[in-house]
Amino acid sequence: MGVFRNENAVARHFGIPSNRENALSRRVSIARSAQAQRWNQIAPSPLEDRMSIEMQASVRVADAKLHAKFGPKLITSVPGPRAQRIVADDRRLVSPSYTRGYPLVVKNGCGCRIEDVDGNEFLDFTAGIAVDSTGHCHPEVVKAIQDQAAQLIHMSGTDFYYDLMPQLASRLSAIAPMPGPHRFYFGNSGAEAVECALKLARYHTGRQNVISFFGSFHGRTMGALSLTASKVQQKRRFAPFVPGVTHVPYPYTYRAGGGPQEEEAYGLACARFLEEKLFKTTLPPEEVAAIFVEPIQGEGGYVVPPNIFLQELRRICNRHGILLVADEVQSGVGRTGKWWAIEHSGVEPDMVCIAKGIASGMPLGICMAKAELMDWVPGSHASTYGGNPICLAAAMATLNVIEREGMNNAATVGAAALARLGTWVEKYEIVGDVRGRGLMIGIEIVEDKQSRKQAGALRDRIVDLAFERGLLLLGCGENTVRLCPPLIVTQEETDVALDILECVLEECVMLATR
Repeated sequence: MGVFRNENAVARHFGIPSNRENALSRRVSIARSAQAQRWNQIAPSPLEDRMSIEMQASVRVADAKLHAKFGPKLITSVPGPRAQRIVADDRRLVSPSYTRGYPLVVKNGCGCRIEDVDGNEFLDFTAGIAVDSTGHCHPEVVKAIQDQAAQLIHMSGTDFYYDLMPQLASRLSAIAPMPGPHRFYFGNSGAEAVECALKLARYHTGRQNVISFFGSFHGRTMGALSLTASKVQQKRRFAPFVPGVTHVPYPYTYRAGGGPQEEEAYGLACARFLEEKLFKTTLPPEEVAAIFVEPIQGEGGYVVPPNIFLQELRRICNRHGILLVADEVQSGVGRTGKWWAIEHSGVEPDMVCIAKGIASGMPLGICMAKAELMDWVPGSHASTYGGNPICLAAAMATLNVIEREGMNNAATVGAAALARLGTWVEKYEIVGDVRGRGLMIGIEIVEDKQSRKQAGALRDRIVDLAFERGLLLLGCGENTVRLCPPLIVTQEETDVALDILECVLEECVMLATR
């Protein structure tokens, strides 16, 4: 029986007593005794074996007891035999369009831990791509889902009424980043939330054009994809796209170079490019319905712009009657230590796109707008499954957990992580930049600091090695490692995860210079 199918897992992560604790402790202690040999068992070469052992003491912040308690528990090489069989079946039967970075085959999840089909336990710093904000299978969320499923699964909120729709709308209105009143559209994903905002902006303003940014990711449906400018493969062979979309530079300050003053100037220049160039040459401002912006670019590389960039966008929108749409699909719902990433800048948007962390893994996308903007008539936009009652119940429970513990924890643990990671910029030649807010952190990997040449292959190697050592990470952008664990991650779990990651960095540096 997997560790996540019993009370011990819940006790470990959520403080609920277990009547199987003693028996399971014996099993876990056996796994922990093998953990001391874990680096040897799974490292890809003898040289890396020796380096891993030697470097544990030199880079660890957490002691051996914490690693034994909170670290990964690998009992096979990864992927194990069962995982290999499933991966083979998947490759034969499932669309090859998915971007699987490494062969993790998931069986169970609890808190910040994942168990694969071979019984290996991993420390999860992906949260299902920043989705499982309350951790895997939080008891409060699970109970809300189970209770609602026993009462009603679906009746279609587009044709009938659910009490949970206005309940969740009221809850979100109370924490909105702009003054009310507000109205809400419920869909099933971040892309659907963006599609709603795109259609609503055109409907309300009567204007056709919209502005988005290079490096942005807004989704894969045709409207959202038209706004997206992250990776060319996402758009290859799908043209023509929705017309009327113009992309402009986003202030990727590390790539621009310079100190804090230069970064501020660059952020301001990117915003002012609209009025100083675009609106004077190719795009009349009175024909622009909206500007879509990620307060922190997600798939583009966890890029944090200077606050003045968002503030100037707001001023430009006010001058020209343009709507400012904040895509908070990845950055919102407490991930940055505030409910919304845009709040760090003091900017109030006109619309907010919400998904991912809002329902702890249940499919829910929301478009929040100032009430006067959502003036379309019945039949203009809808979704059969949007606002599913199970998803709404999960969202209500998720907000309870994040409000009580997740958001403050994201701010505190995230600040400590950023402080430690910040020292890596000076310590490791391959770490070009560390940036982020709360538990939305990016580590940019470069060939060397002088050239700042993007080291995408090395980034991928780091992510792969971390997986082999039981730490789940993801890349973003061309060469950035992203850290987006559940918002309930503990300081101890974070220390262990960063210890593992730092050992991997040390190995990559030593292998590159041997």
